[in-house]
Amino acid sequence: MDRQRFLDGRLKIRHLVLVIAIAENGSLLGAAKDLHVTQPAVTRALRETESIVGVELFVRGPRGVRPTASGDILLDHARAVVSTMTSAQDRIDGLLRDGAEPVRVGTNLAGAYVLLPSALVRLKAEHPTLTATVIEGLGADLDVRLAHGEVDLLVGRPPAVATRFHHAPLYEEPVGLVARRDHPAIRSGLRSLAELQEFPWILPGRPTALRDELDELFARHEVPLPRNVIECSTILTMRSILLHTDAITPLPLLIGADDDALGYLPIRLETVPRAIGITTLAGRTPSKSAQLLIGHLVAEAQRISAEIARLDFG
Repeated sequence: MDRQRFLDGRLKIRHLVLVIAIAENGSLLGAAKDLHVTQPAVTRALRETESIVGVELFVRGPRGVRPTASGDILLDHARAVVSTMTSAQDRIDGLLRDGAEPVRVGTNLAGAYVLLPSALVRLKAEHPTLTATVIEGLGADLDVRLAHGEVDLLVGRPPAVATRFHHAPLYEEPVGLVARRDHPAIRSGLRSLAELQEFPWILPGRPTALRDELDELFARHEVPLPRNVIECSTILTMRSILLHTDAITPLPLLIGADDDALGYLPIRLETVPRAIGITTLAGRTPSKSAQLLIGHLVAEAQRISAEIARLDFG
């Protein structure tokens, strides 16, 4: 089999876009509507793509079409290629429009509350026309976005799998248990997970490193997981629930430190992951705009690290 057939000029971006559209719609008709062409045109283009690749990419099923094993492999790489080309277009358009490339940063709760906003304020003060896009999500989803070139960097916890990424640690921020200041557990000075088990809890969803560690923490203390749980990672939603119920939730220290309505219970979660840093794609130099943001993130991290050293939720 010709190992260069993907590189001989016959396989084009339009073929990759076609394969992605078919997979996302689950049918040739749906792909045709998305691509604004006729279904016969999609059928011909798919046959052409399969002829170039040398394998069948989709099989018909009772509910449409689904990728074959080879189709799944091509899809994975097609999405990466199309995402990379879209990123190139966005960067060029931003450069032409604003004189600077846009920067896209992914973050989770740990990085979104203090570090990233502070760095963005400093960045925009120096470069008002530079466009910055913030994408919040769970760690695994953000890792995929970074791998596919959909974001330039991540701010927050280290990636679960580090082989494709470079992570630069900035500081460690303890995680504590938070509730409203007049919560009965705070008034009573409760100090063990067993005493808190019957209260409502707000926990991060799975799969996240924080949730995995919390599950293990309950197991190590031989305490059953709370039965009354809301899974949530959005700070505004979490805060509203905390203020109107007896709910308890684990939060990084700085999130609750400046909130007069919230208080920390005197229970330290020493084993819970707390490293905060910057993650980029290994082997790829960040854009100049991303490097500017990284510089401000490093500077803000130094200030935050000193602030954490002065705080105590005990």
